[in-house]
Amino acid sequence: MIAEGAIALDQPAAADQVQPASLDLRLGPVVHRVRASFLPGPGRPVRERLEELTLHTIDLSQGAVLETGCVYIAPLMERLALPADVAGATNPKSSTGRLDVFTRVIADGARAFDVVPQGYRGPLFAEISPRTFPVLVRPGSRLSQLRLRRGEARLDDAELASLQARARLVDDDAADVRGGVAVTVDLIGEGSGAVGWRAKRHTAVVDVDAPAAQAVEDFWEPISAGRSGLVLDPGQFYILASREAVQVPPDHAAEMTPFDPLVGEFRVHYAGFFDPGFGHADAKGAGARAVLEVRSHEVPFILEHGQTVGRLVYERMLERPAALYGELKTSNYQGQRLKLSKHFRAP
Repeated sequence: MIAEGAIALDQPAAADQVQPASLDLRLGPVVHRVRASFLPGPGRPVRERLEELTLHTIDLSQGAVLETGCVYIAPLMERLALPADVAGATNPKSSTGRLDVFTRVIADGARAFDVVPQGYRGPLFAEISPRTFPVLVRPGSRLSQLRLRRGEARLDDAELASLQARARLVDDDAADVRGGVAVTVDLIGEGSGAVGWRAKRHTAVVDVDAPAAQAVEDFWEPISAGRSGLVLDPGQFYILASREAVQVPPDHAAEMTPFDPLVGEFRVHYAGFFDPGFGHADAKGAGARAVLEVRSHEVPFILEHGQTVGRLVYERMLERPAALYGELKTSNYQGQRLKLSKHFRAP
């Protein structure tokens, strides 16, 4: 699609920009600090709304710090001219979600975030709002990724049950697959060490393009193992892990959907996409857990060990990718247990 012009790039594609089932999206040369988040609405371009809402424009050429609690809009280097039968969906990259950087993509005329309609022709913009840590970004920084679909790719409950029986998507013979494979939280672990991390406040800046550059203890507090419940404090950000090992067969992709808010006042997984081969033995990922980015809403909430916190929705690929997740240098989370973002040195 890049070669055919359906995806146009302001700068040549980075060597590792194309992932097994997605395309990384890159920040352009500037970012706009805006008064509030917005959707342009039918028939309105994003740039028109930016003229109304921009407080100031920041040049990213030397790098710039995006502050917590602020909303920014960044034009992206990628533009689309999709075929009439191809639609897009976007989501934060795993590393973005694990930094609690709330990111979503806006298209011209959009009625919804992270949705690119069939046949869309036009630019893309990233809305960025760091919630816990200030972040340093520059042109080419990658916070989001684009997936493309033709037709109905999602498996229904019967297809999902068959795939679970055949491929063992999670290592639980009694897994509930209605509306997606149920994923539960691990708060016991192996009886020692940490089962999670709670983010500290008022920290230093995280450079989103600098892996293994920060000490864990400067940004995170460990949550000890062996507990049956954890009180989620409103406004706090947590990194936890699933109780189940998860795998994505090579000819499928998966997405973690937030769990029903009627059963708990919390949100899980801002960056919920799993490439083909995640956790799969063929790509040396057996035993991988889903890492959960958790934030409570308005009230404290007790999260119990084994509680369902999300559901994995699986989609079929048109064909098996040439390279699976785990076979690329950018596969930072293959075979993971409890793991912080790539920006932190191993504790």
